[in-house]
Amino acid sequence: MIRSVFGFLFGGAREARALGRTVTSVAEVFRPNATRALELGHDAYKAAHASHLAEFQYGRAGWFDSFVNGLNRLPRPLLALGTLGLFAYAMAEPEGFAQRMQALGHVPEPLWWLLGAVVAFYFGAREAHHLRCAKGGMPVAPPARQTQDTPSGRRDTDNPALKEWQGS
Repeated sequence: MIRSVFGFLFGGAREARALGRTVTSVAEVFRPNATRALELGHDAYKAAHASHLAEFQYGRAGWFDSFVNGLNRLPRPLLALGTLGLFAYAMAEPEGFAQRMQALGHVPEPLWWLLGAVVAFYFGAREAHHLRCAKGGMPVAPPARQTQDTPSGRRDTDNPALKEWQGS
């Protein structure tokens, strides 16, 4: 009876669907469809990511890239070994070490600030590069999810709250 009343008021199923589409399109004039906006945003992200992957898919490092990568790996070992070398030099020739340390005392303070800024920016940029790579800048295979069978026969992921609730 209700179906026949609504069918009489709004027409058949086809007319009801048309009425629903009309109401939806009118409502989207005042408030955008959030689901569609998320879908479009995701599509744009996928397109940008695919473009990035395509750009670096066939990139091969030449001799110059290998040379620069080798140079980029030198500062940290040189700083560490140089510091140890200063200790050895201080023990081997204390007078020469004292003269050089006094000479360092004559270096103007702004030059020390500049040296500190160069070293800080070098290591800061290097750390930022490694953080970007770890957060998805470079394609990394996702870790395999390990699942186990529960007593009820369902597959269960590693959920600490669920395990605590189950008492295991």
